[in-house]
Amino acid sequence: MSRTVRVVGTAILTAAALAYLAWKIDLSTALDVLADTELGWFALSAAIMVLTVPVLAARWQRLLRAHGIEERVPWLTRAYFVAYAAGQVLPTALGGDAVRVVETARRHVGRAAAITGTVVLERGLGGAATVLLGAIAFVLAIGRYDVSAYLWLEGVFVFGTILLAFLFFARSARPLLRGAQPALRRIRLDRPLRAFYESVHHFRGQPRLLLGVALLTLAVQAVRVLAIWAAAEAVGIELSVLAYYVMGPLLFLVMLVPFTLNGIAVREAFFVSFLGSLDVEAEQAFAAGFLFFLVTVTMALPGAAVLAWEGMRGGTRPRVEHG
Repeated sequence: MSRTVRVVGTAILTAAALAYLAWKIDLSTALDVLADTELGWFALSAAIMVLTVPVLAARWQRLLRAHGIEERVPWLTRAYFVAYAAGQVLPTALGGDAVRVVETARRHVGRAAAITGTVVLERGLGGAATVLLGAIAFVLAIGRYDVSAYLWLEGVFVFGTILLAFLFFARSARPLLRGAQPALRRIRLDRPLRAFYESVHHFRGQPRLLLGVALLTLAVQAVRVLAIWAAAEAVGIELSVLAYYVMGPLLFLVMLVPFTLNGIAVREAFFVSFLGSLDVEAEQAFAAGFLFFLVTVTMALPGAAVLAWEGMRGGTRPRVEHG
């Protein structure tokens, strides 16, 4: 994807989201709602997101170890936080992933391909876990919430995940993938998709590891949905937690759209649209979305502090592996 296309796409999507917000909310009322934020609920939302990071680092450690790459959980946790800091200025969470790959590859010279594969596999497992949560919520919410358009969108993601699982796991899909390679190369997706494909097949001989990592990912995503619920509770939105298990997976997937800068405006517009369908006032929904943005900023603070400290000390030297 070219830089020009990405910049233009980001500008168009952000402008559309801002226009939607300007149409739906009264800014002064929204500010009043934010002024009455219950800080305990906000702190809980931030704590949920921050405290799950070491768990994700331990998951990554297991995938790296399967490639013969040894790294400590504290350093991998640090890498995650630095990636979150980078994600404040890079397009979507995928920009932070690239930072993780680069930093880790500097410590393990010559292992960039394997490291990239584990990060892409992490992202794939995260997407699959998110869709699975959405599928469960899809079934439980039918007839209980009037969010039919979102439920069917959730269904589309479920179908898409099943299709992707077939493409990447089934040997019979290899001719289809080879046929699509020229088109993928033109839009610069051939390398990340190849890395994901090779990573998956590397782990086919370790099904217990892959299953364990997938279940851990599902658990983390399920816990992180509670951070959205807590952010909404902070501004007085009282809905069943189940509503957020319908909303959360869609929000996480929306945040991966490559035409956003840290989800600015798009995230808040999604909150207003989804929660509005559940009769939540637009100003309250906007405030919840803004608080969740502040949660992502909170997650970036440790990484920013690490970068500042290491910058003053002259950074860290790469570690060259032998053998």
